[in-house]
Amino acid sequence: MDVTKLKFPVGKKDFISGSEKAKITLVEYGDYQCPYCGQAYPIVKKIQEKLGGDLRFVFRNFPLAEMHPHAMNSAEAAISAGEQGKFWQMHDSLYEHQNALDDKYLVQYAEELGLDTSKFKNDLRNHAYSSRVEEDFLSGVRSGVNGTPTFFINGIRHDGSFEFEPFLMVLKKML
Repeated sequence: MDVTKLKFPVGKKDFISGSEKAKITLVEYGDYQCPYCGQAYPIVKKIQEKLGGDLRFVFRNFPLAEMHPHAMNSAEAAISAGEQGKFWQMHDSLYEHQNALDDKYLVQYAEELGLDTSKFKNDLRNHAYSSRVEEDFLSGVRSGVNGTPTFFINGIRHDGSFEFEPFLMVLKKML
């Protein structure tokens, strides 16, 4: 069996939800405009609830910009929000409003989250975090990611279903 491993371990640049001491680290390579990532989003939320402190979740950007014209700016918006301490809130807003990801909506979400919107707009206009998005993307390519969402469980790519019950079963086996 060919096992694909995560080539870049979770580190300081990653946006992480959960404890470093968690038994399971789930890394998702995702695209905010991808409909399959949109389907995975509430499932991951439910899994986070079910596994609690046993799960550490990491999101890495893998914008499929050729297919999704707003994917790159959305990824940059999430990182910009993250630099203001609101990555996960922006992450959630982007997935919860997947059909409204052009720049005016990104700014609206930033306002709703109470971000410094002039800094946020400046970050988007200057593509301040494009290199950070590209780093995530290349780390995904080097780890064998070729579509979204792609999940890694404790460093090993999960090639099975990400439907709630089967995915939860796989994760629980890691405990």
